[in-house]
Amino acid sequence: MGDRAGDGARRRHHPLTDSEKYRKVKTTVRGGLLALAVVAVDQLTKEWAVSSLSDGRTVDIVWTLRFALGYNSGFAFSTGTGLGPWIGVAAVAIVAVMTVAMHRADSTRARLGLSLIIGGAVGNIVDRLFREEGWMRGRVVDFVDLQWFPVFNVADSAITVGGVLLVVASLWPGSSSVSGTASEQSGAIDGAKQ
Repeated sequence: MGDRAGDGARRRHHPLTDSEKYRKVKTTVRGGLLALAVVAVDQLTKEWAVSSLSDGRTVDIVWTLRFALGYNSGFAFSTGTGLGPWIGVAAVAIVAVMTVAMHRADSTRARLGLSLIIGGAVGNIVDRLFREEGWMRGRVVDFVDLQWFPVFNVADSAITVGGVLLVVASLWPGSSSVSGTASEQSGAIDGAKQ
């Protein structure tokens, strides 16, 4: 077997070809568009929930699934109530880090997962910024109610699905790679034969 650490070092410091740069930019732009789509769907569904369910009405969908309006001033499962401004600032920092990670990700699954997480986080940050008076004092709108699980929203769903995709990408890192030149792949194969 070849020196895997050496192969990794060559890969990191090898300049990208123009086609690789184009592909990386293209997939990053697609990831950004997916994140924007998540924010748009999240905000549209929250506006619907606020306008249609504010009077205490619930809409039964199927089995225990229903739409019922709720608000969350904390974080996951309404813990940390009152920490909204700190949660918002932390979420903005996390989105910045994940945006850089999305650009650097080597797999389509990882980029997709990060895009969903970024879109979900931004959707909830928008609530904290604009739902009520005061900087980062807004509450997140939740409306998807299973009646046996905490109430959530589209942004929360995107974050969860994105997290699952990141786990899958980490378990099968090479299965959907979008980086690596032909010469690097050939070098890795030659190294493995030795």
